[in-house]
Amino acid sequence: MTDAAKVAVIGGGWAGLAAAAELAARGVAVTVLEAARTLGGRARRVALEGVELDNGQHVLIGAYRDTLAAMRRVGVDPALALERVPLALEFVDGFRMRAPRAPHPLDLVLALLRARGAPLGGALAAIAFLAKLRARRYRVVPDRAVARWLDDEGQRGPLRAHLWEPLCVSALNTPAALASAQVFASVLRDALAGARGASDLLLPRADLGRLFPEPAAALVRASGGEIRLARAVRAIHGEPGRFRLDDEANVYSHVVVACAPQHVAALLPKWSGLEGVRATLARFEYQPIVTCYLQYPESVALSAPMIGFTGGLIQWVFDRGRLGGPRGLLAAVISGSGPHADMDSRALVAAVEREIEAAWGRLPAPLWSRTIAERRATFACTPGLERPATTTPVRGLLLAGDYVASDYPGTLETAVRSGAAAARAVAP
Repeated sequence: MTDAAKVAVIGGGWAGLAAAAELAARGVAVTVLEAARTLGGRARRVALEGVELDNGQHVLIGAYRDTLAAMRRVGVDPALALERVPLALEFVDGFRMRAPRAPHPLDLVLALLRARGAPLGGALAAIAFLAKLRARRYRVVPDRAVARWLDDEGQRGPLRAHLWEPLCVSALNTPAALASAQVFASVLRDALAGARGASDLLLPRADLGRLFPEPAAALVRASGGEIRLARAVRAIHGEPGRFRLDDEANVYSHVVVACAPQHVAALLPKWSGLEGVRATLARFEYQPIVTCYLQYPESVALSAPMIGFTGGLIQWVFDRGRLGGPRGLLAAVISGSGPHADMDSRALVAAVEREIEAAWGRLPAPLWSRTIAERRATFACTPGLERPATTTPVRGLLLAGDYVASDYPGTLETAVRSGAAAARAVAP
């Protein structure tokens, strides 16, 4: 970095703002350019029927150390903004698993042994599976689909249906039949075999904008930086170390490209050395996340903040009324590809209502319902997928996002880590 470093961050999502906040804290002049009118990217606040909610229901875990550190850095106290509960999985078919407050790994062992709806043999097999994975240093060789890996390791029955596969699709947003076992093993390493509290569920009490994007932007502004909303960048040109954006007169020493991966190739200049980055991104495929919000009368409430489903479209239903939102508001989440992709919004909401009523009986008609579909919510996290590095062959041109090379899937934690890595590449 030179004393005159001036950085442009293209994209105001979690990765871009993590980079910008880190740079601002290090005294680097930074300008964030976001095409939308709202910060947060694919994890942002939306207004529905006069209620401020999220474009999708995100759950953090205690292992997200970089995300929690980034929140603290911008003045957000995770203890107040997030409801921390020990790992607790509850399904409509009666399966229950809850980790007690006990030293690790005893908490996980007890959770598996006491899981309601899982036979003792299955619990012992799961404990042996984790012990073997730990002995192998959480390496899966060769990498293969999670479903095949679970078959190879003898993981069948209720714990597969209620623990391994739901965790896979929740963390990787890719069905177990397609998802990378190696990346899933990395998630298990940190979440289920990490330090005490790593497996705790952290449920947002406020909308996603207030958790990090908006406080990060405030820090950037307070440090003399700029946040430009509704500013879509079309092209990067100039020369390495002296970048220009579109027809602006400003010259930047560094550019951090922090938009979604499907938009990166179009932004990159046609310079020698970037062909490999384009080729890598061209091989990406994507998975959707659909969230159906249903506002029932206030009398409707769930027995837990989140409840799992198996065998249908829905994977999880969240009771927003238990998480600081309006009472009676439920959020049904459908991660990954499936038959719902061919349904229109009305048919999808009707199908979700049927699954909810099949679980809990006849309910009053929703007062309103809305569906939010992120068609390219994350990249498909498949075995052996090559992902681009933070640094590119062009000096000063950096990438940040949940898709950048990592042993983690496309999560908020991965996005924040990538943003911090880009900042460190500018200002070590």
